Amino acid sequence: MNVVLWIVAGVLAAVFLGSGLSKLAQPRKKIVDSGMGWAEDFSDGAVKAIGALEVLGALGLILPAVFDVAPVLVPIAAVGLALVMAGAAVVHARRKETPMVVANLVLLALAVFVAWGRFGPYAF
Repeated sequence: MNVVLWIVAGVLAAVFLGSGLSKLAQPRKKIVDSGMGWAEDFSDGAVKAIGALEVLGALGLILPAVFDVAPVLVPIAAVGLALVMAGAAVVHARRKETPMVVANLVLLALAVFVAWGRFGPYAF
């Protein structure tokens, strides 16, 4: 199960690192034009903040455990990312973007799985 948790955490970290960096690197207008219409409902600062949270969460899923420095941060990062995905699911549901809601719920479930495993029976 430890290997499964590492794989899931690695996949989540890759997804959130890519997503977060794209939000940080691109202007909001370009994000909206690329098909992420939700960004038009948020300010530039809010989109950058979401990107920063995703990057920090991605790093928090991996680095504390790899370097064995405060590994309790791994499940805390997973909970944080689950909260981000819960908020994203609400935003997409209000916009009636069903496929995005499903994607958000899948990522939320994976983050909760990592949090459960790392807080619970498979803690570091």
